Amino acid sequence: MKNKKQSFYYKNSLSIVFIILFVSALGAQAFFGWKENNENLKDLGSPDLLFSAYLKSGHFFSSTFENFQSEFLQMALYVMLTISLRQVGSAESKDPEKPEEVDRLPDPTRKDAPGPVKKGGWRLVLYQNSLSIAFVILFLVSWAGHLYGSFKDANLQESLKGKPEKSLLDFLAEPQFWFETFQNWQSEFLSVASIVILTIFLRQKGSPESKPVDAAHTETGK
Repeated sequence: MKNKKQSFYYKNSLSIVFIILFVSALGAQAFFGWKENNENLKDLGSPDLLFSAYLKSGHFFSSTFENFQSEFLQMALYVMLTISLRQVGSAESKDPEKPEEVDRLPDPTRKDAPGPVKKGGWRLVLYQNSLSIAFVILFLVSWAGHLYGSFKDANLQESLKGKPEKSLLDFLAEPQFWFETFQNWQSEFLSVASIVILTIFLRQKGSPESKPVDAAHTETGK
């Protein structure tokens, strides 16, 4: 019988828990969004949408991707800016005075090195920047999904009010989409600033996002 620490679930428990939380929260969002959207449609004299139809609606796309894009922007900027920027004393920063393990040159002879490292060339260039590239692509796709959903939902609202539909350029010239966008971005920037600054002075024993409890406030990194 496998030891608990050798089990698949123990080794992958962090990912599993967050995926379960994500799916649960997305399901709850879809359900309550469906209810709210049907209330709005009722006020405009339109029949209710079936739940399956709601999942294809602009309202669902907009509300879902509006949140996705801000999260992926946060992670893309966090990954890229921490390459060169520093915060003395933060557990989330590289040390400003000494080289870090993540900055060393990749060794193609290292045991179990990933394939692109062993092959080198353009594959290595792409691979050593693949995390940033992935987050940027996810951000752009999510931003486009948010734009599509907001545009589609806004035109539905206009048509139900008996007004002509707007072009995409006209929609982008109005404040609604940008208000939705920046209200999410600012919260992500604040959350990153919070963990960068608070980990200078505060601790959480056992968390890899914190410095050791006995570490000096000026100690940078984990």
